Order: sequence, then structure tokens, then C-alpha cells
Amino acid sequence: MIKWVFLRAGQRPVPRPVATPLVWTAACATALLFVALLNTVAGQTRPLLALTVLSVLATLLGFFARFTAAPGTAVLCWLFLNGFAIPPTGVFTWTADRDSLWLTCLLAATLAGTTAARVAHARAAYHSLTPAPPVPNPVNDEPHTA
Repeated sequence: MIKWVFLRAGQRPVPRPVATPLVWTAACATALLFVALLNTVAGQTRPLLALTVLSVLATLLGFFARFTAAPGTAVLCWLFLNGFAIPPTGVFTWTADRDSLWLTCLLAATLAGTTAARVAHARAAYHSLTPAPPVPNPVNDEPHTA
């Protein structure tokens, strides 16, 4: 038997995060695309612009991911930043101060996106479970007199 219900009626499930390998695949593909685009448009002389773009990407990817995907997402974005956004291209280097700061920024961006998603989903789930306030019936309610 089919029961017809309105789409907005009842409880809505909390969205599930995307699988970690899918998030990491998206991180690889989009980070490579963005770094190549930035190298074409702005050149390799602006690593902070590349860091900013990859941090925004990490935040967006974190919005759909689990918390366990955050470190891998940050490392993948950092690999493309370090390998292709700063000279010499294709050579991985480690400058302790700079690279640890970049990794921290990317990890913080990913965790911020994931935290924002979990809070937004929990809030939406809470609002879908909270009953609406009763609407007074104008026929049965007595007018208030002062």
C-alpha cells in the first residue's frame, strides 16, 4: 500500500557525510585544477593566493566530509601547493616554518568546514524534530479584555 505524504512533512534524516576516498579524490582533482589555473593566470610568484584558494577548497571539501578525512585532505592540498604552486615546479621541499604554517592553515580550514556542516545538520535535525507552537483557534478563543 502506498501512503502519500507531503515532502516537507515529518522528520528529515541528517545527511550522511561523503565517503573519505571520494573526498580525497575530489581534493586531488580540484586542487590540481585550481593550482594549474592559478599558475596560468597569476604565475607562480603568488603562493599566498594559492594557499587562500586551496584553503577555501579545503573548507568546501570539509563541509561534505567526515572528521577523519580532514588530515588527508589537508595533506593532499598541501602537496599540490608545495609541488606545483611555488618554484621550482614539481620539486617537493620542506621549509619548516612556512610548510608547517601552510599545513596548519589547510587543516584548520578543513576542520572548520566539517564543524560547520555538523552544526548545520544538527541544527536542521533539531528543528525538524521540535514541534511547532500551537496555533490558536479563533472560533473557540475568547477575546482578551483589559
